[in-house]
Amino acid sequence: MKSLVVITGASSGFGEEIAKQFAADGYPMLLLGRREEKLAEVAKDMDNVMIDTVDVTDYDQFEKAIRKAEDKYGKTDLLVNNAGLMLLGNVQNQDRKEWQTMLDTNVMGVLNGTQIVLNDMRERHHGTILNMSSLAGKKTFVNHAAYVASKFGVHGLSETIREESAAENVRVMMVAPGAAETELLTHVTSKSALSDYESWKETMGGITLDPVHVAETVKFMYDMPQEVNIREVDIAATRQDA
Repeated sequence: MKSLVVITGASSGFGEEIAKQFAADGYPMLLLGRREEKLAEVAKDMDNVMIDTVDVTDYDQFEKAIRKAEDKYGKTDLLVNNAGLMLLGNVQNQDRKEWQTMLDTNVMGVLNGTQIVLNDMRERHHGTILNMSSLAGKKTFVNHAAYVASKFGVHGLSETIREESAAENVRVMMVAPGAAETELLTHVTSKSALSDYESWKETMGGITLDPVHVAETVKFMYDMPQEVNIREVDIAATRQDA
């Protein structure tokens, strides 16, 4: 039997498509998210899949779900830290609660998941943690200040943990997508920021990245031998020039 794959934020977007890739290849999976009905919909035609409603900022809840799946399927060999929020707004007037929400989910959630599985991976000298970041973790975008801060954090923590774990043959990978067709924008409360984002999309002909191609990339990276670590992939629609 193949090893356990854990995917956070699996109810839609990148997480859903990543789950489909691994299900098609027969991997047992734990799909985590906040919306049980959406998770159930994603998992309905998949074999050897567990779902659980988890807030990745709640360490104990997160760990309990992973340990339950590991009791059934064995230790986690791949953790995809995909859960994240993009709440656009200008720092001059954005609600400070939105900053905290993004930092908690996008940074603390990744750190939580990583710590839950990392020690077992280091002891086994085998395992992969793949963090979904963003091009906003490499460069700045207007109305993205707090989001950029969170994703720069993901880039920094990923590279640090990779350095710390390399000698134990544990891989830490990162994928940084550009603008994509996901549900991230549905949580934006700033009408002006949303309007600016949509105008920017139009400069690309309205064409953004299909999450399927991000999922295919994740699967390709993981399928490399354990001795090969594709550390980072930046992926965006060809028409995206920023």
